[in-house]
Amino acid sequence: MRRARPGATSRGTSERTLTSVGKGALCEKEAPEDIPRLWHVTLTLSGAEAPLKEIRRSLEQLAHDHPFLLTSRYANDHAEIRYWEEARDLHDAAAVALRLWGEHRSTAKLPPWEIVGLEVIDRETYHQRLAEGYGPPPAVPVGVHPF
Repeated sequence: MRRARPGATSRGTSERTLTSVGKGALCEKEAPEDIPRLWHVTLTLSGAEAPLKEIRRSLEQLAHDHPFLLTSRYANDHAEIRYWEEARDLHDAAAVALRLWGEHRSTAKLPPWEIVGLEVIDRETYHQRLAEGYGPPPAVPVGVHPF
């Protein structure tokens, strides 16, 4: 096999030349603990009562802005959001979760509620809990629903 720059054509043909790709510097430096993992996040919020129509619209906008949102349940004074987050470790996943509501508050017109609960578990623990009959059931149906 002849080495060439990607996309270069071989002499006299219109076919692309195959190139060999060795291990890059990123692959060699990535330790197993640096590879992102999936974390199941449950974020619970609470605060002053707000109209249900506004809460639903806000949570639907949040789901649009944050496409990994699985499901949201809400009442006029509290809500629960469940989603998958890809992060290097639990600390990173929790940090993103704790910023989610505040960062989207103005764009999604979310109520000024505070975070009153946070659970972050890895994918294996989530599936183990389900298999053993513990923990929240899978987020079905996906979407925004009243409690």
